[in-house]
Amino acid sequence: MAWLKEYYQETVVPKLREKFGYRNLFEVPKLEKICVNMGLGAAVQEPKLIDEALEELAIIAGQRPKVCRARKSIAAFKLRAGMPIGVMVTLRKDRMYDFLTRLIHVALPRVRDFRGLPRRGFDGRGNYTLGIEDHTIFPEIDPNKVGRIKGMNITIVTSAETDEEAYELLKLMGMPFRR
Repeated sequence: MAWLKEYYQETVVPKLREKFGYRNLFEVPKLEKICVNMGLGAAVQEPKLIDEALEELAIIAGQRPKVCRARKSIAAFKLRAGMPIGVMVTLRKDRMYDFLTRLIHVALPRVRDFRGLPRRGFDGRGNYTLGIEDHTIFPEIDPNKVGRIKGMNITIVTSAETDEEAYELLKLMGMPFRR
């Protein structure tokens, strides 16, 4: 079992219950899933980019990603409906906790000039989204073998009903927010 999950159950839950006055254990916000998405608009000209991204995201997430295809044709971008334009993976349970541990303790500290995550990434419903410009911050990826640096969006979906509850949950779990 992931140590972050144990930490959540033993330390984070009591602190959240104390701060927000939850009576029932099931009221306490928890992580539900983490969605990792790589949008690859350049894949229209370079179809090999999708294969590269599939392989690299599988290494980062520890789970095979799915290919996202265009829903509509857009002539200005030379895009046809059904063309692959990105890859995504949804992590739950232990894989989710393992990924979050690596993100917080290994990947984010490797970002150049990192001063913490902005608080504006909350959506009003207790979910947090952050964008990463360089996927090579994950130690599993060898920067020498990467053809092109790709960005990714990471969405952390929680059961919190407000941004304040979600912020407190993620802060207690170790997310490095700005002061």
